[in-house]
Amino acid sequence: MALLNLGGLGLGYALIRRWAAMAGCWTVTGVLLLVALPADPDGVPGGLLVAHLVVLGVAAVHGAVRGLRTPLSWPPRSPVAVLLGLVLLAVPAGGVVVYAGAQDEAVERMLLDRLDRADRLVRTAGNEPFATAEPDYREALAVYRDLRADHPDSRAAERVPDRLGVYYETVGAPYERKEYCAAIAPLEHLRTVPRTMGGKNLGVPADWPDDRLATSLYECGAEELDGGNDGAWERFGELLTTFPDSPQARKVEPTVDAAIDEAAEGLKGDDPCSAVERLRALGTDIAGLPGEKAGLADALDKSADRAEKRARSGVYPCGVDRYEDGRFGEAIETLNDFLDTEKKDGNRARAQKIVIAAEIAQEIPEAGKRLPTTASGGSIPVTVMNDSPEEVRILYTGPVTGSFTLKACGDCSRYSDALSASSRACKDSGKSYPQRTLHLPAGTTYFLHKPMGGSGASPATDTVELDHGYLYTECAYITEGFDFGL
Repeated sequence: MALLNLGGLGLGYALIRRWAAMAGCWTVTGVLLLVALPADPDGVPGGLLVAHLVVLGVAAVHGAVRGLRTPLSWPPRSPVAVLLGLVLLAVPAGGVVVYAGAQDEAVERMLLDRLDRADRLVRTAGNEPFATAEPDYREALAVYRDLRADHPDSRAAERVPDRLGVYYETVGAPYERKEYCAAIAPLEHLRTVPRTMGGKNLGVPADWPDDRLATSLYECGAEELDGGNDGAWERFGELLTTFPDSPQARKVEPTVDAAIDEAAEGLKGDDPCSAVERLRALGTDIAGLPGEKAGLADALDKSADRAEKRARSGVYPCGVDRYEDGRFGEAIETLNDFLDTEKKDGNRARAQKIVIAAEIAQEIPEAGKRLPTTASGGSIPVTVMNDSPEEVRILYTGPVTGSFTLKACGDCSRYSDALSASSRACKDSGKSYPQRTLHLPAGTTYFLHKPMGGSGASPATDTVELDHGYLYTECAYITEGFDFGL
């Protein structure tokens, strides 16, 4: 009776005609089947299984006790009943084996579903920019990794290498579309995948992203260099340090040289100052490139020096351009820089003249309407005298341009007002006024008198129409500010 009841169907109770007890066994077994079927990856709850085993044990003991007290009409002999019980025990045992197989299949289906969800994440992410899609990519990659690590013998794990091939192609798609700047971040991500996946059975070569990334860094850098974008140097720097032996790294030096030549062409154009700024920026940025690993340090240093040299050659035309545009203060600053650095340049003499004219034009804009030449001399005498206690610098421009300095007048003092100065300045025969006589051509000449004694007096200006047959006198004097008269 005990063996027959262990089958879970209460067949021992059937032999002794205990129908209610048999129905109870059927009920308990039915509940177990309702919970267990269909097979679930998590199997039968442990508490239910323990309860079922307890019920079977109780039924076996109870059946054995009742069987000993009840004579059997069938089977006629106890050994036959024992044999029958053993045979019937094969049913639940076989059920356990079948259920275990069904549970394994349920686990496989669960893992395949997980794989499919990861695949859908990858497909969906492929339609988004990498910055937006990266969390989904990483989530899918984590699923692939877990399948390989936690369920290596599953059908889902066997399919992971093929899925990774699709993953690489999807993430690296911007490269195939020649969107090189957009391809950099996803390709850098793909270089980390072998570490994430353990580097085994990836389905693609571990160095799959390398050449693509090197190409993207170069092409993106070249594109940004053409557009004047500072990001070019970051791209080139990464290329030279990450892939120093690549063919792409070898292209950096000729590319920056071409950029120097292109920028230098602008020195001949309408905006030489922008070309100078561009060349100087190129020189600085090229000098900052890490060319040591690639063996390009010397070549890049030469390129940087060449950019700076070309920039210096453009300082003079830049100053001239600023003068012609009426930007006199900037012209003075630019040409003084030129005069300080280019000691042997053939344009020095004219640059000095332009600086003088620009200083005058800051006070008399009309003086800057014409670019001064290096001409000198004339036939009309103009005497300039200093009736002030300060040294005075005299600047003039017109048909000719120049400057000179008159020493302070030791016997002179300030005048109380302009009216007093106009009647008395430079007219005291008892004083020896510092003076100088110029010979200038006919035409309009612009004068600027600048006090050099540190009194804070303001510069004074005069515009004179010079004509033959006349003698001209300029007189510098100081009142409350700084003025001069004829």
